[in-house]
Amino acid sequence: MAKRLFDIFFSLIGILLLSPIFLLIALWVTFDSKGGIFYRQVRVGKGNTDFKLFKFRTMHVNADKKGLLTVGANDNRITKSGLFLRKYKLDELPQLLNVFLGDMSLVGPRPEVRRYVKMYSPEQMNVLSIKPGITDYASIKYSDENELLGNHPNPEKLYIEEIMPAKLALNLQYIKDKSLLSDFKIIFDTLKKIF
Repeated sequence: MAKRLFDIFFSLIGILLLSPIFLLIALWVTFDSKGGIFYRQVRVGKGNTDFKLFKFRTMHVNADKKGLLTVGANDNRITKSGLFLRKYKLDELPQLLNVFLGDMSLVGPRPEVRRYVKMYSPEQMNVLSIKPGITDYASIKYSDENELLGNHPNPEKLYIEEIMPAKLALNLQYIKDKSLLSDFKIIFDTLKKIF
């Protein structure tokens, strides 16, 4: 209950304070390339249920049909504005709406697409016991994930065999030790990493 109140309060404050930035980004995305402002992708949330995750659109329309993983600056599907938004994680800001609506939390395991959730072991499925979040320990440790994938000859193999299991291990550890204090620490470390 305390975490939900924490999420509602800070997501609402975030939406209100950042609304001018939302507007500027929306205009930039609109004028930079054809397509909508937002990109909604189906992700897997608490209880193994699907929900639509909001992001600012950073890729050309229908680019996700060419693959789910993005590989940094080498990915020609990403728009000019998208490169900047992704670098500073600004494309993730609309997920404050997901938090306010109750699909997500500010802190928790990053939600994955169904294709990769199907590869989880029974133990790894425990990450779906809590709401997914905008940020977590794994997001901080793998803030350069797109570059790692972009520099590898087989990005999907690297993701499935190394990155995804490592991230899930961090998420399981978070669930084991979670508290509001650890959430504040993760938020602080995330902001420090971005800036």
